[in-house]
Amino acid sequence: MSVRCGTIAHVSSRPAPAQRLRDLARLRRVKDRIDREYAQPLDVEALARGVHMSAGHLSREFKLAYGESPYSYLMTRRIERAMALLRRGDLSVTEVCFEVGCSSLGTFSTRFTELVGMPPSAYRREATRATAGIPSCVSKQVTRPVRNREAPAPSRN
Repeated sequence: MSVRCGTIAHVSSRPAPAQRLRDLARLRRVKDRIDREYAQPLDVEALARGVHMSAGHLSREFKLAYGESPYSYLMTRRIERAMALLRRGDLSVTEVCFEVGCSSLGTFSTRFTELVGMPPSAYRREATRATAGIPSCVSKQVTRPVRNREAPAPSRN
């Protein structure tokens, strides 16, 4: 084994540009899959397997690229869809919970309240009044859920 003196290999923790582009393409596939299959049972491990990444690496890279974890993005998509279904008014909160892919009414209600700022039942009552006569494409933009830190604090009367 020969050793060359005076030569130091450049080692970096950052991926090469070509690898970074491949990772971004895989992350986009994960995001697209969440958008399409939000109502299916999805978890980070299954999403990572689908793009040949470890769950930890997928979570870190997804958060770097999109500003939130894959799970958080999935829950936001589910809550957005739940909001639309609740505005429609023909399903109960429990039916909406299962329709959007949540398996626990408690988790669904907690997450909904965190993102929207009110429980699903209250949202259903308010949204029906607030969006009456507004085209659905406009109401979708106006009623989009926000992150926890942006949700208005519930008023205490």
